[in-house]
Amino acid sequence: MGPEVTAQACQGSTMDYDLGLPIVELAPFLSDPTSDAALAECKKAAEGLKAFGALVVRDPRASSRDNEQFQDLMQEYFAQADEVKQRDQRKDLGFQVGHTPEGQELPICAKDAECIAHMESLPAEHRAHPPTKPDAKERYFWRIGGRPQTTKFAELNAAPVIPAAFADRWEGVMNGWGGTLLAADATVLEMAAVGLGLPTDAFTRLMVNGPHLLAPTGSNLQRHGEGTILAGWHTDLSFLTIHGKSRFPGLFIWGRDGKKRAVKVPEGCLLCQAGQQLEWLTGGVVVAGFHEVIVTDKTVAAMERARAESRSTWRVSSTLFCHVASDNQLYPIEGHFAANDALYPRMLAGDQVAAVLKKLDLLNS
Repeated sequence: MGPEVTAQACQGSTMDYDLGLPIVELAPFLSDPTSDAALAECKKAAEGLKAFGALVVRDPRASSRDNEQFQDLMQEYFAQADEVKQRDQRKDLGFQVGHTPEGQELPICAKDAECIAHMESLPAEHRAHPPTKPDAKERYFWRIGGRPQTTKFAELNAAPVIPAAFADRWEGVMNGWGGTLLAADATVLEMAAVGLGLPTDAFTRLMVNGPHLLAPTGSNLQRHGEGTILAGWHTDLSFLTIHGKSRFPGLFIWGRDGKKRAVKVPEGCLLCQAGQQLEWLTGGVVVAGFHEVIVTDKTVAAMERARAESRSTWRVSSTLFCHVASDNQLYPIEGHFAANDALYPRMLAGDQVAAVLKKLDLLNS
């Protein structure tokens, strides 16, 4: 990925800024959250999430080298034989820790009538690839942060799984990069809260001991050609999703305006996207962002370059999902956002997650 870059280098990147995705600098808030510079970035974060459900952020705590080390580890892990990875699967826990095999996760938009109708309502040039079968991706879920001492949702807060072949370095790499991404997510949520006129901890106090997941996906690009849907069109069930830079393109996101955007995370930056829990807590002021991952001609070209240079051709996403703690309630924050019991009923976060996992064919009814 190259050397560390300055904030200015991040701002001068090749991402689709003609489409208006804002870049939010975290450094001013980390230095002095009451400064004019910090408050301006907070406003930018809030307005960006309202308009697009997505932000590019620059966090001085996030090292490109750590992301590289993480992707090296995950490419090596996913390249193992299927029977070896099968030992790390926990089907009885809804695959919420450990390895999820390819062809397991069925996108909601493959069968949900409302989602399909929304997708078909988009202009042709901004329409997603209609998913018709389970995703052609694998995944690994690794818990980040503390777990609750007592919970109604044990399957969502289970102990992590350490792959046998990587026992000597797995925890250090995963906790290091995962902790960095979780810290960035928390700061973005604090800044968004300030920008929305809420107390700084309005969101983050709900995250304590949440089932936060470092959630890299793995896709063997030598087996999946152009046009393959690696991750079908969907929104994330989580609070706020954050991505480091991937080695292969293919991620597309949609803002509130319904426009499709090809994502190229700037060097040294991170991408945040609103999840369903943030939409719930804001009563729809922030809307969860749709996205998909597709093998495109650019993905194939990057794979061919990697193969020619004897590098791994596994596409790994550098992804973390932060969550509201399972036993905390989801409901539009009273006194700030209007109630809408039809769309956002009062519900425990664990119940919301379990309901979505059942729709994804990951958790037995």
